[in-house]
Amino acid sequence: MIIIIMGVSGSGKTTIGQLLADSLNWKFQDADELHSIDNIEKMRLGIPLNDTDRKPWLKDLQTAIALWLQENENVVLACSALKANYRQYLGLDNKNIKLVYLQGSIDVLQQRLMGRKNHFMSEKLLNSQLDALEEPKNAICIDISEPPQLIVQNLKQTLGI
Repeated sequence: MIIIIMGVSGSGKTTIGQLLADSLNWKFQDADELHSIDNIEKMRLGIPLNDTDRKPWLKDLQTAIALWLQENENVVLACSALKANYRQYLGLDNKNIKLVYLQGSIDVLQQRLMGRKNHFMSEKLLNSQLDALEEPKNAICIDISEPPQLIVQNLKQTLGI
């Protein structure tokens, strides 16, 4: 099974994804690690990525997901997956892929981003991410205001794992 943890920057994708993967003894992959150097530099400078920038990144993610499914590997993937067509491209119609959407208020998101250290994603990009976000209709929606351990516990119960 693959669980994709999605949301805008600051929603806790990496934190929740890593905790969930650790609690399940599954592999964890952060989609940020697959961005090109050029994309990372644009984001560091506060320049929003466009669909053209994201296309090679999405292709790499699609390839990784296909391989994990083929090898029957259990993976938690932290990935923004902001738009419906991105999620469709990643294969969310597969019954072995579950989508978890981390939702939070703009105040909580901004507070988290301001407190970040050593991350390339500029807090200046939050508004562009919120503008691009197409909230998923078929996802497990999680309120990010709860403590991470409680979120993971509730998520495991919801997923039945």
